[in-house]
Amino acid sequence: MSIVDDLKTRYKGSSLLVRFIYINIAVFVVLRLVGFISFLATGSSASLVQWVELPSNLHAFLLRPWTLITYMFSHYDVMHILFNMLWLYWLGRIFLEFFNSRQMGGLYVLGGIGGAALYLLCYNLIPHLSSNHSLLLGASASVLAIVVAIALYRPDYPIQLFIFGRISLKWIAIISVFIDIIGIENNNMGGHIAHLGGALVGLWFWLAIKSGHDITSWINRCIDAVVMLFKKHPSKTPRDPRAEHGPKYKYHKSTSSGSSTQQKDNTPSESSDFDEEKLDEILGKLKQSGYAALTDEEREFLFNASRKR
Repeated sequence: MSIVDDLKTRYKGSSLLVRFIYINIAVFVVLRLVGFISFLATGSSASLVQWVELPSNLHAFLLRPWTLITYMFSHYDVMHILFNMLWLYWLGRIFLEFFNSRQMGGLYVLGGIGGAALYLLCYNLIPHLSSNHSLLLGASASVLAIVVAIALYRPDYPIQLFIFGRISLKWIAIISVFIDIIGIENNNMGGHIAHLGGALVGLWFWLAIKSGHDITSWINRCIDAVVMLFKKHPSKTPRDPRAEHGPKYKYHKSTSSGSSTQQKDNTPSESSDFDEEKLDEILGKLKQSGYAALTDEEREFLFNASRKR
């Protein structure tokens, strides 16, 4: 089995949480590999990043609307993807102890969209930011949505940290949000704004769950609809072209009791119980195997029967 086949097998047999991690890693590898090949060929590291990262400029975003989704599955820095995927795996597993995979996947996407929405709003409505051109990349907003949601749902869930020992999950979320708030003033302003947007989606998820609603249901319906567009439908059994132009018939068994009036044209299909049984047998064969399975004699018999009936 090749490496590609092995990866396909592992991907198909993994949970949605692990599949999301595989997707992020695969995109990262492709982006870095293209950059490396470009550097070897031309001496410059041209890459595909510009086609997957989310621009803050509305005009640029409208030219690349798919970046609303692609940015949350894309990384270019090794430490960036390492931290995000470890964070997603650890906190995602805790989330799945209380919710299902579809809710986790839906919240991941919604968190990314929420982070992108706040990012675009701030860079296009706040005067001193509108003159700046920024680009957004990474799954941090999606991951923080999951972190905040589960921390609000189970605030006292214990987490064992290597240095700090046991700490409640709520403090993980509080510290993460606090770091993003105070980090808005640094060079990664757009990233911290997007993180806060993801955190707000996590808060929204928790409030909706408390009131008996699931905000991920509609996004999952949208995802299902998109998946169905690319899903292979089972092919129908090929039909015999001769059947398309073959005899059309309706068969109604007689329900009357007693003797029937003898017809002038006493054809075999109408004159005896044996012929009725033969017709039943042919119809059963037709239903099970199709018109192509009938012999020439059976087709002629069926044609005569359909014409008379």
